[in-house]
Amino acid sequence: MKKNVGSLLALYPTPVTVIGAMNGDKPTWTLVGHVGIIGHDRLLVSLAAPHFINSCIKETKKLSINLVSEEMLPEVDYVGSVSGKKADKSAVFPYGRAENGTPIIRKAPLAMACTVADVYNTPGFESFICTIDGTYVEESCLNEAGKVDYSVLKPVLFEFPTYCYLKTGDVIGRCLSFKRAPDQENGRTCSSRSSP
Repeated sequence: MKKNVGSLLALYPTPVTVIGAMNGDKPTWTLVGHVGIIGHDRLLVSLAAPHFINSCIKETKKLSINLVSEEMLPEVDYVGSVSGKKADKSAVFPYGRAENGTPIIRKAPLAMACTVADVYNTPGFESFICTIDGTYVEESCLNEAGKVDYSVLKPVLFEFPTYCYLKTGDVIGRCLSFKRAPDQENGRTCSSRSSP
């Protein structure tokens, strides 16, 4: 039996990301752990409403999503702990500009340049629904077929509420490769169980 621990936000770990946006002629950055996929052509970036970067994103309608390597953690942790209202974070990361004008971190193993298609508001949060204009990947993180190899990229993960950073684990199997009906030996499927 499982214990009901309430309406706990428990979809962790998630990738650690640094969100970038232009603040006038300079970039600003913040650490974000609440990102997600909402379709094959849309991403979601959820930020607390008071974040300084939110106004920059709404002004330009552009942002970048930068995955984080372990080597980047000191800078990443800093941009997540200091508000852009109080500190100029533009020089924390060497950066380039994507074709759509968003700042992307040179040290990030993978960065996505995005356009904001919509903003979804919930109490205390603004969630930016984004399309992907371009994805920039270190060549060393691509496999022979030109696809991203996450076992090489090794993105850092974030776990809440303990606020811990985690390493990406080993590959344990390929999706859709097990090809066995659940509970075959008992002659029933998972859906026939009466409780979780």
